[in-house]
Amino acid sequence: MIMSGYEYEGQMPFKNVYFTGIVRDKLGRKMSKSLGNSPDPLDLIDRYGADGVRMGMMLSAPAGNDILFDEALCEQGRNFTNKIWNAFRLIKGWQVDEQAEVPEVSRLAVRWFESMLNKTAAEIADLFTKYRLSEALMAVYKLFWDEFSSWYLEMIKPAYGQAIDGITYKATLSYFDGLLKLLHPFMPFITEELWQQICERKEGESIMVSLLAPDAGVEETFINQFETAKEIIGNVRTIRLQKNIVPKETLELHVISHHPVELLNAVIIKMCNLSAIVITDTKAEGASGFMVGTTEFAVPLDNLIDIAAEIARMEAELTHKEGFLQGVLKKLDNEKFVNNAPPAVLEMERKKQADAESIIKSLREGLEMLRK
Repeated sequence: MIMSGYEYEGQMPFKNVYFTGIVRDKLGRKMSKSLGNSPDPLDLIDRYGADGVRMGMMLSAPAGNDILFDEALCEQGRNFTNKIWNAFRLIKGWQVDEQAEVPEVSRLAVRWFESMLNKTAAEIADLFTKYRLSEALMAVYKLFWDEFSSWYLEMIKPAYGQAIDGITYKATLSYFDGLLKLLHPFMPFITEELWQQICERKEGESIMVSLLAPDAGVEETFINQFETAKEIIGNVRTIRLQKNIVPKETLELHVISHHPVELLNAVIIKMCNLSAIVITDTKAEGASGFMVGTTEFAVPLDNLIDIAAEIARMEAELTHKEGFLQGVLKKLDNEKFVNNAPPAVLEMERKKQADAESIIKSLREGLEMLRK
């Protein structure tokens, strides 16, 4: 083709060549009819949907490596499709009050997610130029599942029976539109269907030919501050979980000395169900504490827990988590597994390791405090 291009057109026909690896099963064997390990794509589509199968193939296809196909990744794709649909139903099910004021937590959430969307869009554009398609999919997957669904929607969600303000609602629809456009190359069917339903479209309009938003600014400092707030929220939720404190029970958060993200108090209060955030010089006796960066935080527990029962529960959980961590570390120490596993699987295992280590550390600190 190169020679033909020079012969007939006088120029090189292309400069980039993309090589795909061999499709193998999850055991690393080449797929073949004789082994009977080649799935029927139509059967997979019947079970997981076309978008689910497409996503499963993309997740198992890191650039430059063989494709280790695992049907579980198609199931993950189907679950993600359901996540997108459920998020759409949630948003469209809200009542809108155009006259309502924008709550502080919603204002902060909108500002944060706009930067996250712009940042991820730029990252995906760069990955496309490098043909790192599976990494681009993982970037938009994490943006939708983690940042949009788990954080943004929870922050702006109105209380039961109440309406959402018009400004936040319009911003949310705009973000959902942008997310669908980023997802469309990977999951064309559900994104087209939902894009048509977001608002009234003209005859012949399609997400396939709609323009992506132009490059926009990213508030890196604000994103970093939000990551600190998310870490604080995660630690407070861990204390609730460890101490068996029901979510509806309001807590008070103490900040020892200096509060690094005081401007995000509204977010922390809503996401943790706090009655107040108090800056103090000393940690209250019997409070459950944690560190975020160089700042210490504490949650006074008062008479919320049975100390003897809590110690027994934490010791049992510590033993379980230590065993679980050993299993994860054995996988990650296996050179063959690390070299052949898809990036999505490796990232999941490393996340399991980080989560387990964080929980173990927290359990040990909690036990030490309760035994004093």
